Amino acid sequence: MKLKLLIAVLAAAAAGSAFSATTYNIDPNHTYPSFEADHKGLSLWRGKFNKTSGTIELDRAKKTGSMDVTIDAASIDFGHDKMNSHAMSADMFDVAKFPTVVYKGKSFTFQGDTPVGVEGELTLHGVTRPVALKINKFKCVMNEQMKREVCGADATAEFKRTDFGINYAIPAFAPEVTLRIQVEAIAAQ
Repeated sequence: MKLKLLIAVLAAAAAGSAFSATTYNIDPNHTYPSFEADHKGLSLWRGKFNKTSGTIELDRAKKTGSMDVTIDAASIDFGHDKMNSHAMSADMFDVAKFPTVVYKGKSFTFQGDTPVGVEGELTLHGVTRPVALKINKFKCVMNEQMKREVCGADATAEFKRTDFGINYAIPAFAPEVTLRIQVEAIAAQ
């Protein structure tokens, strides 16, 4: 009888831990925050950041999570060298003074077991403001080579760059920015 009780307790504990909080390390080779902003009403300028790091903590059973993402501001890439240099200057991102962009996700919103949103704070150009992410797609799979779970997501947010003190060429260049994030993260060992 005691053995059956012990087996039942161990099975319940194992089932409860199967969906406990997991820490995921952002895969810098599969994560590229990108953005777009209107250029004089003529076109949308798009750029991305090539260097991103951080962690995501996710507990699907409790429907909680947090994230801490750091972007190297000097890794900005418009696919146009002259624009990259100008964007890094004091006119815009001022990467010498503000070398990183940081997003700290404080709470997740779930629909069933799937995260669909993150409430957090973006620190850009030395200014911190609330920015909510909408998670448009989320999926986790077991990576057979690494023998670890890998999760991916596609997320978006909108904000005004002027709220962060980036006022270059207003009003010719619209202050509204759409942020798009493709991210993959690997369960920590």
